[in-house]
Amino acid sequence: MPGANGKQQPRSVRDIGRRSERLAHVAVEELMPLPAPYDVSEDFPGIAPLKDETRARYGASATLDDTLAAGIPQPATEEDERKIVEAFLSGLRKLFSRENNWTFLQPLVLSMEHCARCQTCAADCPVFEASGRNELYRPTFRAEVLRRLYFRHVKPGGAWYNTFHSSGLELTYDLVARLFELAYRCTLCRRCAQSCPIGVDNGLITHDLRKLFSQELGWAPKELHNKGTVQQLTLGSSTGMNKLVVKDNIEFIDEDMSERLGWEVKTPWDVQGADMLVIENAGEFLAWPENHGCTAAILNGAGLSWTMSSEIAGYDGVNYGLFYDDVQLARVATRHFRIAKQLGVKKIVMGECGHEHKALGVIADRVGLDLVPRESLLTLVRDIVYSGAINVDPSRNDFPVTLHDPCNIVRNMGIVQPQRDVLRKICPQFREMTPHGIRNYCCGGGSGFAIMSPNNFEQWRNLISSRKKFAQILGAFADTELNDPEQKKYVCAPCSNCKGAIRDMLDFYGAKEKSGIYYGGLVELVVNAMAGAAEPILDWEMM
Repeated sequence: MPGANGKQQPRSVRDIGRRSERLAHVAVEELMPLPAPYDVSEDFPGIAPLKDETRARYGASATLDDTLAAGIPQPATEEDERKIVEAFLSGLRKLFSRENNWTFLQPLVLSMEHCARCQTCAADCPVFEASGRNELYRPTFRAEVLRRLYFRHVKPGGAWYNTFHSSGLELTYDLVARLFELAYRCTLCRRCAQSCPIGVDNGLITHDLRKLFSQELGWAPKELHNKGTVQQLTLGSSTGMNKLVVKDNIEFIDEDMSERLGWEVKTPWDVQGADMLVIENAGEFLAWPENHGCTAAILNGAGLSWTMSSEIAGYDGVNYGLFYDDVQLARVATRHFRIAKQLGVKKIVMGECGHEHKALGVIADRVGLDLVPRESLLTLVRDIVYSGAINVDPSRNDFPVTLHDPCNIVRNMGIVQPQRDVLRKICPQFREMTPHGIRNYCCGGGSGFAIMSPNNFEQWRNLISSRKKFAQILGAFADTELNDPEQKKYVCAPCSNCKGAIRDMLDFYGAKEKSGIYYGGLVELVVNAMAGAAEPILDWEMM
């Protein structure tokens, strides 16, 4: 249904429950513009239409916006649809009960009851802005749907009061299916919560919607659930690698790092009573092995007492439960703490992984687990570099470097300065993004998006949810020659999930070939600057 500006947009939240072929659509020419040489829309075609068989199979799930991130097969009968609506309503009531959601009930209720509808949050949402301000992606859109359902079906207060606040929104199967899809159009970056003048948290609302669907209906993207937490809890790793494969990989990484540096790098395993247990994202061992190798080189070089665990779940800091299911989060975090206690370490050091930081460093405290002290690798590396325990030569990093701030580490945990302190010391051409720190923008892969690529969702992610971050990166290097791929430029992204999104984004836009823009973590820059190394760690040809 065309709006005043010609775009096909929903008239109001009431449209989400009405049966139609499509609720909204985003065309590539409507997206937030990018600077040259990325301003030619013909080079980046829009989101490919869903196949007819996909539309037929997923029905209402496929009628949100021409994109399908998770999708629920269309029920065979109206009776099946009715049962799903009843299950959703049961889950909605549980979501607002203390016994089922005691960890987040208070901020959720406050967010339901006190939105001023000022839309301040919309100006801070990268998805809304990048989409060309499509109403469907306004942070308050999905929140308002839930708010009206809350007032109509949950909130005590009388029939007239609740009907007035629900404004005629009907709870239908189409609404439930579309609301599930819509919960996966938000990266949970929580810039909206940061900007709200009265503290309404639309990110929390979206998270708890996902939790409702997972815990009551069993609905979750397979990449987060089946291939994420379930695989991690049963096989030990979100990558599917068993402990023997991981140990073999790390042994190879250590050997390669030793050869390139000219001194021995060795990962210790199962050291009882070590000062620290290092838990990293297992994806690093496959996609970015230098990250672990550099972490080991720094810790060994500083002479610290550390270990990794060979227990099947001990090495994987991934916790996708953070994005969709508190129960799954608690199961994964419980295993991490149990392993640390068995080894008798003094603390856990969380590697370059944003959702590990928040799940293990923040949310685990709220779910009442038997805790172990935790520290971010970023603060530890800062202390090592400034203590003089390793010698660094900044001239080895004399190329333009900018810093991406992972949402869960920076905005949600407040770890802002340590990584900057390191970069200012070891990178002569370090420059900030605008804005930066707690005001930085999400990579576009937050909330699990970086590993989700079903149907045409990867195109949506690169064109829309990562678009603002790509523009930020280009802006950070605006004083360089963006048309010169020979001038190497480095985006420091100290988070595995963010690196995955930035990798896909740079590949999608051809930024390496056009502009010489590369990416990596923080520890790689530190080791690249270590004095006396036989060769640089950063191999531009292999990155």
